[in-house]
Amino acid sequence: MEKETETTKVEPAAPAPAPRVAVVLFLLKGKSSVLLGRRRSSIGDSTFALPGGNLEFGEGFEECAIRELKEETGLEVQRTEFLTVTNNVFVESPKPSHYVTVFLRARLDDPNQVPRNIEPEKCHGWDWYDWGDLPSPLFWPLEKMVRSGFNPFANIPS
Repeated sequence: MEKETETTKVEPAAPAPAPRVAVVLFLLKGKSSVLLGRRRSSIGDSTFALPGGNLEFGEGFEECAIRELKEETGLEVQRTEFLTVTNNVFVESPKPSHYVTVFLRARLDDPNQVPRNIEPEKCHGWDWYDWGDLPSPLFWPLEKMVRSGFNPFANIPS
């Protein structure tokens, strides 16, 4: 007599959330203005943030920053400079996430360029703000940097 066995289908476990890499750009104008946009996002909705986005497979940091700036604002830069990296874990957001954020800075090659809101589903709009008088609320990683005394205009090579 054959023994009857019961089998249960085991669903594979969902993969554990993994950190992602974001690259953002301090786009500087003059001696104290920085470009910020008001986010439309599940993370940091309606906060002011720098242009930037997710690093794509095989992409360099500078390449990512230049691409994201163009996609979001229509603005063009040729070169960027590395500033710092932060580790940001968003546990209280609607969708918990972990981002390693690479911060770069640049200046416009043509100062007469005007930012456009190319992705209105992701941003309310772009504008220049004085570093000493930033809008509120700032996106959490940027706010944390500002409160620490970070200044993207410091140590700019001549």
